[in-house]
Amino acid sequence: MMCRIASCVVADYWRKQYKLTNGLDCGSCGQKQRAKCKAGYLYSVCPKAVKIESLSKPITDSEGNVTEFGDTIADDKAIDVGAWLDARTFLLSCPNRLLQIAYKMRNGDNLTPTDSQYLWRFRKREQNKLLAM
Repeated sequence: MMCRIASCVVADYWRKQYKLTNGLDCGSCGQKQRAKCKAGYLYSVCPKAVKIESLSKPITDSEGNVTEFGDTIADDKAIDVGAWLDARTFLLSCPNRLLQIAYKMRNGDNLTPTDSQYLWRFRKREQNKLLAM
């Protein structure tokens, strides 16, 4: 009895390990595919398996330069510093009321309490966006 339990525990361990490293297990395939893999012992070359690559794996590009695989992945949250610093891009995305407040501040005019509150809320909202990244 104990031998059977130990056998099941070991089999379960290897199923979990395979799923962890390959992203799936044979339970993800249909019955026909499982029978085909069993007949030809094709478990190591599973057609649905997702192979995991290391981000520190060295890759050689077409010019012969060696870089890490992780450096080649595009980042959607990366900031284009040139466009970010461009005032026109920023001004196009600003609300008109914020521009009016900026002109008042540049001219040295006093802000009304509602203008001050609007500016405070805008700064707070933008700060929360930056902290969420």
